[in-house]
Amino acid sequence: MKKAILKSSRGGRRPGAGRPATGNDPVRTLRLSDEFIEKVDRWAAEQYDAPGRSEAIRRLVELGLTVKPKNRPESERPNDLKETPRQRAREMAGFAIDKMSDTTASPDDRASRKRRLIKGPEEFQKVRRDRSRK
Repeated sequence: MKKAILKSSRGGRRPGAGRPATGNDPVRTLRLSDEFIEKVDRWAAEQYDAPGRSEAIRRLVELGLTVKPKNRPESERPNDLKETPRQRAREMAGFAIDKMSDTTASPDDRASRKRRLIKGPEEFQKVRRDRSRK
């Protein structure tokens, strides 16, 4: 008669019992439409190494995370990203100054002139209400 294998102190199971591990990452599930799966499969077939569906989805997600998103219209932006009228006016003034600036001047000189123009003349800086008084 065979001797019984003693259970270890690990939860009452024999060492090595159960299904072998397939990977270290936990499984994630998501629902995808049939049309979306077809697009993923077509994309995977066009790749040089023809990855499986799971690998293709991982690669596409990685690509999506590395691409910088396009600027959305202001109406769709979150409130913390919306420009204030003051910021917008400063930006518009900067664009106008860039169009009229002297292209023969050095970049440092142009930037210095632009800062002085946007900041405003010294004699008016004390009168401006949008600047704190020092």
